[in-house]
Amino acid sequence: MVFKKATFHGKQPGIEAVSVDHASLERAVAGALATAGGIDASDVEVTAEGDDIVLTGSVGTADEIERATAVARDVQGVRAVRNRILLG
Repeated sequence: MVFKKATFHGKQPGIEAVSVDHASLERAVAGALATAGGIDASDVEVTAEGDDIVLTGSVGTADEIERATAVARDVQGVRAVRNRILLG
């Protein structure tokens, strides 16, 4: 019997060594938004996708949309912010 080396479509599978705690990252960003001045984040939802943060929901002004992005980006562990917040 011949054993072949395990591969995936001819390539060795990679193992991601970095584990992100999505819940902690989401809580950190949500907390930062809740305490930041210049934004009413009560209708903003925070979702972590890897090291990226996705913001959805609605706020009252365009300035609040920009402020939410800046606040989320400043949280430690956030690599990128995708802001999908709408004016509401």
